[in-house]
Amino acid sequence: MQNVECRTGEGEKGRVQDAGCVPLIAGYGERILECRVGCGACCIALSISSPIPGMPDGKPAGIRCVQLTPDNRCRLFGHTDRPVVCVRLRPNEEMCGQTADEAYAWLLELERATRPA
Repeated sequence: MQNVECRTGEGEKGRVQDAGCVPLIAGYGERILECRVGCGACCIALSISSPIPGMPDGKPAGIRCVQLTPDNRCRLFGHTDRPVVCVRLRPNEEMCGQTADEAYAWLLELERATRPA
């Protein structure tokens, strides 16, 4: 993980590795959270319909992605074969909550709400 300056929601300077630090992403002006170490909720709760290396048919909701490391980090992060849906997902305070359990519950609800009828 990079150790770059960022600003928290209160405008205080911090480091990306600090819990709750919200980096400012240059070029986009978009505020997103750095992934919580050990979380991996988005790589488990959400379904992915596109191929993933090791999962050619994608993955169903609630199933752990084969590219998730034992400490719940993405092996494909920054690689060109990472699914587009994963690249476009932007962690934010609402989605991530305060814990991995909160993130998982929110993402499962999102999955249920967006499931085709």
